[in-house]
Amino acid sequence: MQNEIPQVVDYAALAAKIKVWGAELGFQAVGIANTDLGAAEARMQEWLAQGYHGAMDYMAKHGTKRSRPDELIPGTLRVISLRMDYYPPDAKDAWEVMANGERAFISRYALGRDYHKVLRNRLEKLAQHIREESGTAHCRVFTDSAPVLEVELAAKAHLGWRGKHTLLLTRDHGSWFFLGEIYTDLPLPADAEEQENHCGTCTSCISICPTQAIVAPYKVDARRCISYLTIELKGSIPVELRALMGNRIYGCDDCQLACPWNRFGKKSLEPDYAARHGLDDVSLLELFAWDEATFQQKFAGSAIYRIGHEQWLRNIAVALGNAPRSDDVLKALNSRLAHPSEVVREHVLWALRRQGGG
Repeated sequence: MQNEIPQVVDYAALAAKIKVWGAELGFQAVGIANTDLGAAEARMQEWLAQGYHGAMDYMAKHGTKRSRPDELIPGTLRVISLRMDYYPPDAKDAWEVMANGERAFISRYALGRDYHKVLRNRLEKLAQHIREESGTAHCRVFTDSAPVLEVELAAKAHLGWRGKHTLLLTRDHGSWFFLGEIYTDLPLPADAEEQENHCGTCTSCISICPTQAIVAPYKVDARRCISYLTIELKGSIPVELRALMGNRIYGCDDCQLACPWNRFGKKSLEPDYAARHGLDDVSLLELFAWDEATFQQKFAGSAIYRIGHEQWLRNIAVALGNAPRSDDVLKALNSRLAHPSEVVREHVLWALRRQGGG
């Protein structure tokens, strides 16, 4: 039997095709990075040592796999980084919703379909194109689903720069986008590393943070971040932070909303990211009345589903404690006093005391 002649791959041409395919699949930008994250690893270790990850034990348990792609997926030579705009085109103005204490504010990224599913599907299609074109490529796709330093990799891939709020920023799209990655063993030509940082002397994101979670430029204490408190943290929210949360019941966008570069942010073209169930502007009382079956039905296929009904009620109880006082709010809170969850009962009691009804 004759030996097969190995396929010769023009990696520069393949890299160009990958960017075209990415655009065809709905990504607004595609870049290619090498895997040297030494400087980022040092910053990550310092952040962990300061305890800023809070209860997110997974941030530390993977060791250096997060900053060394070859340890996570052996053989990885390049990371293809991609971004996709997500801001819902018809969503109610965020500042207006947050200014109305009777309404619920939900981070704009979570108003539509679960981004993990949308991005993973597109990334896998792109990975399959790469496998078929090269004949030899090994590819693994990630969408915030593994220990990956996605912002650092995206910056290396020339997709933007890390802002002072620690999110990736671009001059033409702000920060209203998701990131996804493809790890591959192909020696593709890497893009020029890192765009110039254009934050300058601006500190808008630091000043606007309701809980002052951005403790220094480019450093967030997750333990004070409302996104962490409403999504990642299980159990009791620190009492001293509850009044600062306002009506934010899932995530927080203040640092992005205040960023001048988001004046150039683009609305998403993806129907999957359109707001569902009127969640861009909805009453706290309406959401607090949902039973577990309603919660599960409404949030099937949503990123919000994973926090569960108990945590959902906990978050809304805090928001109701911060809401304008009314008999309807007191009635709603009292209706949950006998809830089987100790966590829910604790936050309801706090809200009642804050409302003057406990």
